[in-house]
Amino acid sequence: MAHLEFEFCKTRLWATGAGCLIWPDQNLLVVSDLHLGKSDRLNRKGAGFLPPYETQDTLTRLDQEITTYAPKTVICLGDSFDDLEAAGSLLEAEKQWLATLQAGRNWIWIEGNHDPGPVEFGGTHLAEVICDPLRFRHIATPQGGGEISGHYHPKAQLKGTARPAFLVDETRIILPAFGTYTGGLYSHDAQLVALMKQDAKAILTGAVPLAIPMPRTHKNRTQKNRAMWRG
Repeated sequence: MAHLEFEFCKTRLWATGAGCLIWPDQNLLVVSDLHLGKSDRLNRKGAGFLPPYETQDTLTRLDQEITTYAPKTVICLGDSFDDLEAAGSLLEAEKQWLATLQAGRNWIWIEGNHDPGPVEFGGTHLAEVICDPLRFRHIATPQGGGEISGHYHPKAQLKGTARPAFLVDETRIILPAFGTYTGGLYSHDAQLVALMKQDAKAILTGAVPLAIPMPRTHKNRTQKNRAMWRG
């Protein structure tokens, strides 16, 4: 897939069509909301059976991004695992796959609301990371200020078709969810409208990433838009 280059806080960044953020000058890849093991948690909670294939699919796509961009540092912006029990339930082959992706890299796990404590995987576990002029954390703060976060699983509509999207304004970037079994919160949801400045852009993911003015209203806006999001 292609990527779209843009400037944020005087920093050159790339938004990839798969939903990762690349800081090329730092050889850094950022990904958010992998939610590995989500089918395990939902099945465990009696929410209905989901085929347990999403971890393999998510890791396959992440492997492709890492192969393409060969980052020296990877930052996972939280909710990398659907909960701590799900993290422990990964198959041995999946755990080894993660270890292979981490090998030779500086790998940083940011704490999320689904995975607030340390997990038994390699890498560094932090609440947030500051790499001037950018700050990486799980959930956006009202002040922004060079902030890159995830949590909300944003998506946006174009001509009736919804796609996961990066939301970008002059103070913050909110990444789309990367996990296979993650829903999305429309950019016109009140929470995202309140966070993002009036001139915010949405960068739609896909084979050819596309930047559009962030949709802030929808004629059929209902609670169903929120129902697909489980942040």
